[in-house]
Amino acid sequence: MKETIIYDEGYQWIMFGRDPDKPEGIIDTNQFMIKDGTRSLLLDPGGIEIFSSMLACVTRHSDPSEITDIFASHQDPDIISSLGLWDKATPHAKLHSPWIWEGFIRHFGCEKIQYCGIPDEGSELELNQARLQFIPAHYLHSSGNFNVYDPKAKILMSGDIGAALEPHGSPMFVEDFDEHVQKMTMFHQRWMPSNRAKNDWVQRVRKLDIKIMAPQHGRLFKGADVKRFLDWFEALEVGTGVKDLASSNA
Repeated sequence: MKETIIYDEGYQWIMFGRDPDKPEGIIDTNQFMIKDGTRSLLLDPGGIEIFSSMLACVTRHSDPSEITDIFASHQDPDIISSLGLWDKATPHAKLHSPWIWEGFIRHFGCEKIQYCGIPDEGSELELNQARLQFIPAHYLHSSGNFNVYDPKAKILMSGDIGAALEPHGSPMFVEDFDEHVQKMTMFHQRWMPSNRAKNDWVQRVRKLDIKIMAPQHGRLFKGADVKRFLDWFEALEVGTGVKDLASSNA
């Protein structure tokens, strides 16, 4: 699994992904960690199938005792089905995740880790230097869903928003936005069900100062490509699965 430091000024944002050794047939994912002195936060730490790779990578940067917090943007297995194993490796940690999904996420195993439900309107988390905001992203694509924004690093961890399905070996950052659109369109039209929710999110995120937008699948966006994505996503009609099904039954 590849490790890349995407921010390093007083504390670090580290991305883990592009794993050539992951089992066949499971979607490739990006995992993140904020290493902030004696505290570390794992963001969408991944599925059970990649736990051993993630643990090996994470412990090169933090002792398990320093992993004080875990964030799960929503309930999908590629996000957090490794929870039962993290529950054994980091039993002292707190899990920050939407309140609406607690009864479901606990099915992955959560005996010792403390579940801290995020209210619908969002909340904040202070580590040492890092002051993080949980930004509502409901229905994109989960009914309870959050992004993480770091106003100092100017990074938005956007979960499935901005995701693209790509083969191994793809670059870390978007290099040609127009070409990259081809890899995002189907994913966003099918997995994002609500134009109203999409537009609400775009309006909220446009107010943030973002240098890097880091989705859970595919490449990261930086600089002007962040605005290009927001413009593209705002204009995109989503929830097309119902429309396509109606057309096929006509």
